[in-house]
Amino acid sequence: MEHKGKLELTWTDKSKECNLEPRILMEIKDKSMGTSDGNMLIHGDNLLALKALEQAFAGTVKCIYIDPPYNTGTAFEHYDDGVEHSKWLSMMNERLKCLRTLLKDDGTIFVQIDDNEQAYLRVLCDEIFGRRNFLNMVSVNAKVSAGASGGGEDKKLKKNIEYILIYCKNMDAFPGFKPIYKRTELMKYIENMKEAGKSYKYTSVLYRCEGFEFYKTIKDGAGDDITIYKVNDYEIKSVKQVAQLEGITEAEVYSKYFERIMTTTNAQTSIRTRIWDATDSENNMYKAVYVPKTGKNKGKETELLLMGKQKVLVIWLKDTAEWIKKKIYKKERVGTYWDGFSWINVTKEGSVLFPNGKKPESLLKQVIEMATDEGDLVLDSFLGSGTTAATAHKLGRKWIGIEMGEQAYTHCKVRLDNVIEGEQGGISKEVEWKGGGGYKFYELAPSLLIKNERLPIYQINPEYTFDMLCEAICKIEGFKYKPDGVYHGYSSENRFIHITKEFVNGEYIRSIATTLGENQSLLIYSTKVQSDLRLPDNIEVKRIPKDLLDKCTFESEVR
Repeated sequence: MEHKGKLELTWTDKSKECNLEPRILMEIKDKSMGTSDGNMLIHGDNLLALKALEQAFAGTVKCIYIDPPYNTGTAFEHYDDGVEHSKWLSMMNERLKCLRTLLKDDGTIFVQIDDNEQAYLRVLCDEIFGRRNFLNMVSVNAKVSAGASGGGEDKKLKKNIEYILIYCKNMDAFPGFKPIYKRTELMKYIENMKEAGKSYKYTSVLYRCEGFEFYKTIKDGAGDDITIYKVNDYEIKSVKQVAQLEGITEAEVYSKYFERIMTTTNAQTSIRTRIWDATDSENNMYKAVYVPKTGKNKGKETELLLMGKQKVLVIWLKDTAEWIKKKIYKKERVGTYWDGFSWINVTKEGSVLFPNGKKPESLLKQVIEMATDEGDLVLDSFLGSGTTAATAHKLGRKWIGIEMGEQAYTHCKVRLDNVIEGEQGGISKEVEWKGGGGYKFYELAPSLLIKNERLPIYQINPEYTFDMLCEAICKIEGFKYKPDGVYHGYSSENRFIHITKEFVNGEYIRSIATTLGENQSLLIYSTKVQSDLRLPDNIEVKRIPKDLLDKCTFESEVR
């Protein structure tokens, strides 16, 4: 049976082409700050800005986080509900396609949204990134209910959850996220477990352990050595027993014997089974030393401690807890429900007020740390008050932030300047931020071609200098702008571009062609070209503005 069609989301104007002009970026040097380190703050429409970045940054961004408008009825207030929904989907569709182009092959994108458009956005992202590349949908506890009424939602339940859709660009290249943990002070964690009616397993202490004696060597499944040692003598007591014996509190026992706090498990590993078969059935303790061939400890020497007739594995508290500022904190690996972020006074974080939609730096820290390493590039094309860029900066990542509103000046720039000067809000104290670094501030150039005021034709924008004209044409044609002699850019080692306002005729072309090497080709753009030119096979001549109009849309309304 023949099947036709494909699984996709449709809406009004989805098929409408949007081939916008890729604008050039102009650095505003008196707004740039410090040493840029590759960081970029861009003021302008984010679709045009993403188009401007595509050529130079395609496949370079390790992590994208965006917090787009939630389409709660205010983003497109002049449209009815159906048209508004379509407008929102068109806006997201075009921007997500650009963002995918910018992602590294092993990169990830995080899109935060509420339940108003989450389901539609999920289907749209499946279409753009591929359903196979969907990683997770995270639920974020974003609010605290206010009192018994928890009001503000009329007939509906109060919203206190938002969602983050996470996709990778290529599942085969994606290395997996770094583990992230929720940390709770140990004694508080134990108390929480008791209140919840759950047992806390790490309540034993290896109180005495009298050395190891070689027992035997066996082979693992790959034929490599597992060396087994027998413990000469050992004694295990409960935390409570040790506290009573030594006259100290249980909290002090956990601190004093942190390296020896343990529990046991009957986990059925092939190594445990081999040791079981190779050792006696007495109530002894054994240590096995080997080098795993797979898993997280691949290639590293690993120790397992087994005890008793059942050869149970010893699991150490030190592997699931850590010392932070003289206190022990229990670590729990975070899954797809995220809470614990402080939303109190988040509107004032970064010393800029942004009452609606602002996210805490601690949330962005979790995203950035699980998806990137120091020096990786992070991008946010709905920068808002600058949270993503500020957090990435403090964590030693490179960043690109795009914001179209006045808050690019009043919020983003002010906030990032404060970060560079060492402000101590948000995550600053936690990561011991001292200040430093910088960024370059960019504006989008106006459109290269504009309509003539009197005639129905396009002309070069008078605001453009010749250098701007050359850079813009290089970007539109896909050439890297790098003036060198008679050439203004190149697309490969053998393909060059030359741009001029001079009259181009046969003699002009011959003078330029003398610079071409064997197997090299040249594209010439000019405002004035002789008709009926006879051109060699390796030279192409185009006219300004006629041939540019065929490449993209100028002065188009951005959707």
